[in-house]
Amino acid sequence: MAYDPDNIFAKILRGEIPCNKVHEDEHVLAFHDINPLAPVHVLVIPKGAYESMNDFTAKASDAEIAAMFRAVGALARDLGIAAEGYRFLSNCGGHGHQEVPHFHVHLFGGRPLGRMLSRSAG
Repeated sequence: MAYDPDNIFAKILRGEIPCNKVHEDEHVLAFHDINPLAPVHVLVIPKGAYESMNDFTAKASDAEIAAMFRAVGALARDLGIAAEGYRFLSNCGGHGHQEVPHFHVHLFGGRPLGRMLSRSAG
């Protein structure tokens, strides 16, 4: 999967598609998912053109990396899910079922989320 400058998150960053923003700083944008899978489901994305976690950790500056993970923690506190617990997840590549070629983290909370993965053969 290569970075596609016309992916949905790139369009949101350029203001071509609206979002329900909950956080923005120099390096990061966070907004509510349009098809939430939990009472709180926020997407956190870097403003830079990074395809995946692999690409982000290899090429992003220390400031961008710190901003991304600080934003996740701050959002968990601000959205009221830190005390009870939450999950943040990033799908990476085909086996990880990454659908958008722009690095992003899902932040889920607001209810018990169950097992991380179900056990399966294979």
